[in-house]
Amino acid sequence: MWQAQGVLRTVNDSSLAPTMPPTRWYDGLAQYQQQGIAHVLATVVAVNGSAPRALQAKMVITVDSCCDTLGGGGLEHDVMTTARQLLNGEMEATVSKSSKKEKSSKKDLNSEMESQPAKAVRRDTVYTKHYPLGAKLAQCCGGSVTVMFECFNVTPPLSILVFGAGHVAAALMTILAELPCQVDWVDSRSEMFEPYLINKPSQTDGFYQETETLSTLKQPVLYQLPAHIRPHVSDDPVDFIRPFIEPFIKQCPQRFILIMTHDHGLDFELVRAAVEVSLATTIDGTNEDTDKALIDNDSAKPSVPYIGCIGSATKAKRFKDRLLQRGYSEQTVDKLTMPIGLPIGGKEPMAVAISIAAQILQHYHNHDYQQ
Repeated sequence: MWQAQGVLRTVNDSSLAPTMPPTRWYDGLAQYQQQGIAHVLATVVAVNGSAPRALQAKMVITVDSCCDTLGGGGLEHDVMTTARQLLNGEMEATVSKSSKKEKSSKKDLNSEMESQPAKAVRRDTVYTKHYPLGAKLAQCCGGSVTVMFECFNVTPPLSILVFGAGHVAAALMTILAELPCQVDWVDSRSEMFEPYLINKPSQTDGFYQETETLSTLKQPVLYQLPAHIRPHVSDDPVDFIRPFIEPFIKQCPQRFILIMTHDHGLDFELVRAAVEVSLATTIDGTNEDTDKALIDNDSAKPSVPYIGCIGSATKAKRFKDRLLQRGYSEQTVDKLTMPIGLPIGGKEPMAVAISIAAQILQHYHNHDYQQ
């Protein structure tokens, strides 16, 4: 059974930003795991003598926040610095030397190892660091601790922005619910998310009664969906594209935008907006003179995100022709995925959803999106 999540049901709310950081490490670990945010779990795994925290004390560190504490002071400062160096790929460690017994039997090998330069610490492994709590850390505890660093979500997660909550999208969510990904699901029709509501409004004479008071507006709407699938009700779904693409254009150039709304006109506007935002961000990172920058700009060869739109071959041709007429280059238009999904056959919503999920996974695992 999916875990219920609280999501604020708002209109014209295109914010995809995470909430305020939690204060306890286990809350932070759960939140950052669900949101796919890169983080480090730092754990005290050994204590000798006096120390500010006990064995197994933990804290969670991201690139710009942290939760819980390992005791503060110079120890915690160095732990946070080390964790962020790991997240940024800046941590280096010298190659470990062999034991005395190995030195006597493998002299030449040791001399070769000692001459090797420092190597970057692999962020997909566990890293430990020993801290004497003395003058170097400006702490007078007198003991020492060893801290273990575990990195999570260092590789950008599979992130998907889905427009439309019809039959195919609903079937797709049952598949994405079982995959390690982050999904933002947008539709302008609040009734399309009603089957997932836990705290449904009362119904009288066939009409829903919703009291527009301050207290009810502040209450979150609970959906029976996994925490990594976040539904949004918005009258302006286009507003979700820029905050989805811009923050990650350098870290993960290709994110996945799936367009499958009930309105072909809206589908086209979403496709055009996705192309425009991604090209503008890649070319110069600004919003000024976007159309001029996009027209005949093949020399720039920007990286266009995966943009897929549901529909027939006829609809795809019409969309591409309209984009070409508006000045977008043929190279850019050819990168769009229309119709969406692998050609595996079947027109049932679940069959189409399977073809879409398979295509996303194929692109994600066979290309450089994880690097």
